[in-house]
Amino acid sequence: MTAPPPAPLPPLAGGTAGADALRPLIDTVLDALHTGARARGGPLPAGGPDTVTARVTAALGDLLPDHGTGDHEALRTLVHTLAAGAADPADPLCAAHLHGPPLAVAAAADLAASALNPSLDSWDQAPAASAIEALVTTTLAAEFYDTPHPDALITTGGTEANQLALLLARERHGPTLTVLHGTNAHHSIPRAAWLLGLPPTTALPTPTGTLDPARLAEALDATRGPVLVTATAGTTDAGLIDPLEPLADLCTHHGADLHIDAAYGGLLALSPRHRPALTGLQRAHSITIDLHKLGWQPVAAGLLAVPDTTLLAPLAHQADYLNAPDDTDAGLPDLLGRSLRTTRRPDALKIATTLRSLGRDGLAHLIDRTCALAHHLAHLLDAHPGFELHAPPTISTVLFRPTPDTTATTPADDDHIAALRRTLLHTGTAVLGRATTDGRLWLKATLLNPHTTPQDLNTLVTLLEGSTHR
Repeated sequence: MTAPPPAPLPPLAGGTAGADALRPLIDTVLDALHTGARARGGPLPAGGPDTVTARVTAALGDLLPDHGTGDHEALRTLVHTLAAGAADPADPLCAAHLHGPPLAVAAAADLAASALNPSLDSWDQAPAASAIEALVTTTLAAEFYDTPHPDALITTGGTEANQLALLLARERHGPTLTVLHGTNAHHSIPRAAWLLGLPPTTALPTPTGTLDPARLAEALDATRGPVLVTATAGTTDAGLIDPLEPLADLCTHHGADLHIDAAYGGLLALSPRHRPALTGLQRAHSITIDLHKLGWQPVAAGLLAVPDTTLLAPLAHQADYLNAPDDTDAGLPDLLGRSLRTTRRPDALKIATTLRSLGRDGLAHLIDRTCALAHHLAHLLDAHPGFELHAPPTISTVLFRPTPDTTATTPADDDHIAALRRTLLHTGTAVLGRATTDGRLWLKATLLNPHTTPQDLNTLVTLLEGSTHR
């Protein structure tokens, strides 16, 4: 009996034939994204976790069948299912988290990164990608530091960047380093100290939402040994910015290092209108930036910037198969000290493409427009008798609470607000966050979609009005 011919090998994404193989598959993906979004019909799938899980399970069936269904069927089914069940940050009513809609140009660049699959742990895996990353990191670092040799590392986001900042501080000062931060700091700061074996961090009360210089001065006076102060430019709950210049003055006076977690607010530096809010940022020993927030990049796109590249020296590491000394001496770039990760995708490509496509003025326009939208929403809520506005937004986060009815003078209770948010999620009509401040629970709208219109915000307020007063 003659053996059947072997099955054809599936095509690869790279090489000279890669583009031809990808083109029809991309059409299938784009069609499935479209049909999935139409099936969802809103910012979130309706029905809640159990319903969504049941839909996914039913659509996928046997995920590892004995015989494959083929590329197009698999893509059509999986991508449609993903899109139909997505929390879509491109929908104006999806405004809960610091999770922005990526620009199309950045997502397109990310396709190329996936197709070519460079790994930035050795030059021979990523010749051009390593050069692009070097240009991105020095270019962006120079936006935050006016120093001769600023530098930055690409990270997976703010959490990794904060961990690196504490690691570098520990290597400068030793394992007895004291970390001071406000209670408004991101949870990754105390967690990084725990991961690094540092003493538990000291959280200073922030009753007004930002770190009080007077309270920090007291803590610095009472602390012995090396200190790292971490300030925040864009808090997770309310988007507030600590008084960076006075805090930097105190750190200079006491000989303490300063790290600023500007994952949310750091890119305000690209906007002439909003840059003054970051006065003092350039005085930090390190700065965390997230470009998948106000930079509109696909996750992940983080950055840790430093004023001088020598500050990154403690990350140097050697493994013969990646950066043998004789290869480095012969001129091959040593990439292993650019991250704690080994295999590392070229996230710099989508960032570089966006910077070139939009330029500084294009990015500033998106930032200014997004912040203006937050102020517009705040104005609508403040003028509405059914809502209580917490405060005008600092960046693009708006905190508010419904009142029980249009004539009430006392706010709705926290249980009602929490239940309202979950009802909106369950029905798939709106995605809002939650934040506790002033001892009360608030709804949180985090606006990161520059395509949102004033009419979209009117629709949101009308929707909330109907939901809160039924």
